[in-house]
Amino acid sequence: MPIQVRGRVRRDRRSEFSVRRTAFGFVLVAVLLCGAGLTLRTALESAERHPGVAGVTVFALVAGAVALLRRRRNRKAGARAAAAALEAVYEVVDTTLEERPAPEPVQRPEPVDWQGMDPYDFEEAVAALCRRDGCTDAEVVGGAGDLGADVVGTTPDGRRLVVQCKRYTAENKVGSQDLQRFGGTCYAVHEAGTAVLVTTSAFTEPALEYAEQCGIVCVDLDGLTAWSEYGAPPPWHAAEAAQPVER
Repeated sequence: MPIQVRGRVRRDRRSEFSVRRTAFGFVLVAVLLCGAGLTLRTALESAERHPGVAGVTVFALVAGAVALLRRRRNRKAGARAAAAALEAVYEVVDTTLEERPAPEPVQRPEPVDWQGMDPYDFEEAVAALCRRDGCTDAEVVGGAGDLGADVVGTTPDGRRLVVQCKRYTAENKVGSQDLQRFGGTCYAVHEAGTAVLVTTSAFTEPALEYAEQCGIVCVDLDGLTAWSEYGAPPPWHAAEAAQPVER
């Protein structure tokens, strides 16, 4: 036999009108109004008995309110001034960036076929390199009886430059005898302040040792290529540290 279950009666959860709560609310409002009135009355009576104190109190309250308003106004004015200054800085920076010209690309010289030149063209090309880098009076003086000086000029710092040019093939290196012949005339005869030997090949080890002893700057094909393509300083910069040894 099935058991019948009595369904639960759902109560209305809505709050019902409460006379007690309403009366309590009116009483609280009345107390607050009475308190405010009593406070105002006491203040008025105190002002009548002590007008100076009341005046000072009112003045202090008004001054505090004015200071608070002024502080807020100054803070807003400072924020507006800072924003305006920042905007001006942005405008100056933008204008400067717009007016600044774009950097010009570096013009690299075309590679030179040094070994493909004849000896005279090689001497002229070396003299042109010297003039390009500051030896404005560099000129070719080589020829019969040049005693080892193919290019002469004056370095930017005033030293006399004497250059010997050896247009050799890659298999024919500059030897110590070539350096000895040049070393015997570059200082004593041509009064070089800077002596340089430039070649389209390379140097033997004995030649480099002799050049170091005499203070002669040796420039091989790789060094010449780097010099002409702005990859290395002019050889007279290296000669600043190279001084001939007393012989």
